[in-house]
Amino acid sequence: MSDDASPVTLLEAPMHIGRTHLRYLVVASVLIAILLILIYWTPPKLDTDAVRDIVENAGYWGPLFIMGLMILAVVASPLPSAPIALAAGAAYGHTFGTLYVIAGAEVGALIAFLIARLVGRDVLKRWFGSKIDAGMLGSQNALTAIVFLSRLMPFVSFDLISYAAGLSGLRLWRFGIATLAGIVPASFLLAHFGVEAVEGNSSVATGIAVVLGLATVLTAGWTLIRRLHKEPDD
Repeated sequence: MSDDASPVTLLEAPMHIGRTHLRYLVVASVLIAILLILIYWTPPKLDTDAVRDIVENAGYWGPLFIMGLMILAVVASPLPSAPIALAAGAAYGHTFGTLYVIAGAEVGALIAFLIARLVGRDVLKRWFGSKIDAGMLGSQNALTAIVFLSRLMPFVSFDLISYAAGLSGLRLWRFGIATLAGIVPASFLLAHFGVEAVEGNSSVATGIAVVLGLATVLTAGWTLIRRLHKEPDD
């Protein structure tokens, strides 16, 4: 019997095939679940008068308040950023609401990245656990692509990726560009949800969410399947 057809290889082959199919099944199930959430989720209704009161009371400090909350939401993990982005869109409209959200998220991501560089791996592991290392080993191009794709997917922890990237060898300017490019679609979408919720017209926002969500799911799914196909089974 030749070395290429050893008994161990023949016995392990079905197990390898089963693991590959299981990985594909898990990825497909997660992507389908995310797509269904995007299709059936509608933005919450916001009180127009309440939003106007907040804007009038905040005055010139309103944009700084929005950006400050976004920075805090990115740096401090438990604080959600989606409600802040919705409020920004409801209060300042599509253009300025999106710009304020992008500015706050970008600055917050850079701060988290730099904190990781200064604080180090041991301290952050006590905060996030061992998952802080997940997926952040590779070349500069691969790390940049991971950051960019993660910013397109709202179900991926924004702050965790920022801290993990800071612990990797990714250069700051690459991280900044990948983050900025990736957060534009989600920021606009959330700001648009806020506008539509105030106006009481959620159908347009839901349609945009489905289209962008489908594009994101297909892109992420294709990338994950290619990576799983290239990885050798353990």
